[in-house]
Amino acid sequence: MITAWQQRLWLSTILLFAVAACTGDKAVPLTTVGTPGWSTDVIGVDEVHLSVNYWIDREAEPDAVLAEQSDIEVFVRNAFEVDPSMVDLATYPETLPGTRVAQIIRSLSKPSSYPLSFRDGGLVSDDDYARYTAGIDLPRVAETVDVRFGMVVERADMRTWPTSDIVYKSVETIDLDRFQENGLFPADIVVVLHESADGRWYFVQSYNYAAWVRRDSIAIGNREEILEFQHAEPFLVIAGSRVTTNFSPLAPAVSELKLEMGTRLPLVDPDTVNHNVDGQNPFASYIVRLPTRTVNGALEIRNALIARSQDVRVGYMPYTRRNVLHQAFKFLGERYGWGHSYNARDCTGLVQEVYKTFGFALPRNSGQQGSSPIGENIRFSPDAPAEEKLATLAGAEVGDLLYSKGHVMMYLGMVDGEPYVIHDLSGSGWTDTDGNFQQGVLNGVSVTPLRRVNTSPEATYFEEMYAIKRLR
Repeated sequence: MITAWQQRLWLSTILLFAVAACTGDKAVPLTTVGTPGWSTDVIGVDEVHLSVNYWIDREAEPDAVLAEQSDIEVFVRNAFEVDPSMVDLATYPETLPGTRVAQIIRSLSKPSSYPLSFRDGGLVSDDDYARYTAGIDLPRVAETVDVRFGMVVERADMRTWPTSDIVYKSVETIDLDRFQENGLFPADIVVVLHESADGRWYFVQSYNYAAWVRRDSIAIGNREEILEFQHAEPFLVIAGSRVTTNFSPLAPAVSELKLEMGTRLPLVDPDTVNHNVDGQNPFASYIVRLPTRTVNGALEIRNALIARSQDVRVGYMPYTRRNVLHQAFKFLGERYGWGHSYNARDCTGLVQEVYKTFGFALPRNSGQQGSSPIGENIRFSPDAPAEEKLATLAGAEVGDLLYSKGHVMMYLGMVDGEPYVIHDLSGSGWTDTDGNFQQGVLNGVSVTPLRRVNTSPEATYFEEMYAIKRLR
């Protein structure tokens, strides 16, 4: 079924082919002078482009609600039904055949198809892979695996193997640890399927990824209690890029705990705790429930305070263009973190966390997101002409997701015929006004023109763009 948005986009394509032909593919001039202390070598970027208000002011109706919360809930339910990469933990079986668990682990924990190197330059050898394979201890997977529910108590890495070894693709930057898969945040829910041979790692399934996580980061609890925590109301949403709980001398596990954007936490009525949390009156803070881990690894829910001065919100944020822009720009300038490394995030992490604040749930990887049937989608053939893509973008809206090979970007709008995006990317380069590729570095959340920033010396993100997705 063709949506009204798709109809508008295709109509705009017809109208704008002629415009593109007349204007040509003009380069955006390089800007090197801004306010004192600011300059850039990134082509097409002025200092004003780094202001969220610049993009908000370009919107005719920045506060129009794009989807009601009830509509977003329908979106999420549908995502779990139609997208195979999404896993509804509420309906997860109580047991799994051991063969199925082994299959899930093997699909992730396997030798790389390309050479990898350690920090000292030595190659990851067959002996190393034999050691890693022994560590996953597949012979110990039971014939029938009892599924255990757990909650994340601290920010945790999801790894390809049960090891902290850091490895790199031999020709790539050291910022990309190829054993790093994803990140989990406090209060995330997982199911535990297996343990490593040394007992220090769990193999877990989250709602959109399965990998190895340090055992000390997971607390095992009662399934019903954990699912009740997930859906409890009223709830607080972390709206800032990162928020910290109040200091507590009595509860170190929840004292000054870092919480990431989009985290949802149950709220506690101050009357139920006699207006006292760890010796502090909570009237100027929010009381939230947080998971902690006992010495034997069991889940224990504790109360914690988050000051009202922190960037939080009761309930999900209204889904408006203004809020989408504000949320995305809260990450502007943060260093790129492959698979949520460096206490940061990558391109899909940026997108997921922004949209979590509105109640959305998305697949983990950009390829999974881009190919997913969820949302309203426009897809381009590999040989789609630039004029078709540019004309289609003219009908796109702020926050629409643009997918290139291995990458996702958030659309900001057109400036003098040039589409701009905000995205989290690592090494890059750009095409200068003479059409020559210039190697550069971004390695962080950046605002850039789409047509001039390259994914490789051979192609721009625009040239490799294969889909546009609108979350409705």
